[in-house]
Amino acid sequence: MKEVLKKYLNDEIKLEKYQMIEIICLIIVISGLFGWVYEFIFYFFNSGMKTFYYRGANFLPWINIYATGSIMIILLTRKFKKKPILVFLIAALSTGILEYISGYAMYKLGNGIRCWDYNTEILNFLNIDGFVCLRSVTFFGLSALFLMYCIIPFCIYLSTKFSKKFLVVVIIICSIFLFDEFYNLLFARVLNLPRAHDVYERMGYKYMDYYKDVK
Repeated sequence: MKEVLKKYLNDEIKLEKYQMIEIICLIIVISGLFGWVYEFIFYFFNSGMKTFYYRGANFLPWINIYATGSIMIILLTRKFKKKPILVFLIAALSTGILEYISGYAMYKLGNGIRCWDYNTEILNFLNIDGFVCLRSVTFFGLSALFLMYCIIPFCIYLSTKFSKKFLVVVIIICSIFLFDEFYNLLFARVLNLPRAHDVYERMGYKYMDYYKDVK
């Protein structure tokens, strides 16, 4: 891994197209899972360490905005990966803008419905309209360092270690997560099918229903 990280930072690794696809798919899955775990833990503390909430809007533990943000971070910071402070600053600023625009757009399109509201959460210093705060952008900046210097080298290592058959496995796994996302985001609404939060609430899970939580 150390050798992979060194070559990665020095742009000495030459990847085939299929390996690049593997890495992108792995990042999409891992970053979405990472975001789900973070929010699962954070909202436990936010509840006063009384309740675990199932986060996201899917059956699987995966949150789309973290995957989207990860791809954006890679595109914006890959030329500066030898400068971690700059990577942190660019990531914090860009993800903060993404978070604010996403939250504001969903708020307006949903007639006042919020998917998150930092006004009601702990550690919400310098929050702007409840859509973005210092804690969130700081965490995203630190997560970008983890992404650029741990996750990506690890994905490169996996891609170079296994044969082309690994691509099939990775694509299948990524497709399952994306199908889950599109099912709950589009298909279930259009076809009036049960969505993840409906199923989990009937099963007794504490599911943070954004529509009910909004004031």
